[in-house]
Amino acid sequence: MEIYENDFSKHNGKVNSGRILMVFRSIVSQLAKSNEKFIYGAVRQGGRARDFEEAIEWLVSAGMLNRIYNVSKMEHPLSAFDKLDQFKLFLFDTGLLKHMAGIDNSAILLKADYQFKGPLTENYVLQQLRGQFEVEPRYYSDKTGEIDFLLQNGTEIIPVEAKGGEDKSAPSFKRYIANRHPEHALRFSKRGYRKDGAITNIPLYLARKTRELL
Repeated sequence: MEIYENDFSKHNGKVNSGRILMVFRSIVSQLAKSNEKFIYGAVRQGGRARDFEEAIEWLVSAGMLNRIYNVSKMEHPLSAFDKLDQFKLFLFDTGLLKHMAGIDNSAILLKADYQFKGPLTENYVLQQLRGQFEVEPRYYSDKTGEIDFLLQNGTEIIPVEAKGGEDKSAPSFKRYIANRHPEHALRFSKRGYRKDGAITNIPLYLARKTRELL
């Protein structure tokens, strides 16, 4: 951790290194919230966008954080519907996220209901998905529910559910499939590879081969 944090002050240019560090250190608590949307006030009490925008841009440009935007519509092209003020930030490396959160493997393996397993799983899945498709993943969230990720494959929009535990309920994901009848829908979980109608369950360890498995 010290290696990364020391680099913030060496290569930050004109961006305030203290604010870069504050944003970076807030990621664990940001992802631990029930709503993982990035909140400036969670970095520092009273924090606003203008206080931390440059720090976020620096971390994203440096490849330290992966940013995904919420979209107003789950339609092609996704980028046309980005809500630029609503996004999530994930770490570039899931092992580093686990280290920053102070989590040992026994907590993940032995506790089926371990709360932070969800953010770890989403971080891992995003890490594997990036680069497989021409367009960066997005997500969808409104007052009725949330789709973990949206992928754009050609003109097709693919909903994605990332499951860290055994809970099979995913009302927003199922509602999307029932209402929109997508050609493909993806669920990442510990279960084996399986096709069930439009839904393809992909084992977490095969996430890096997602496009091949469509």
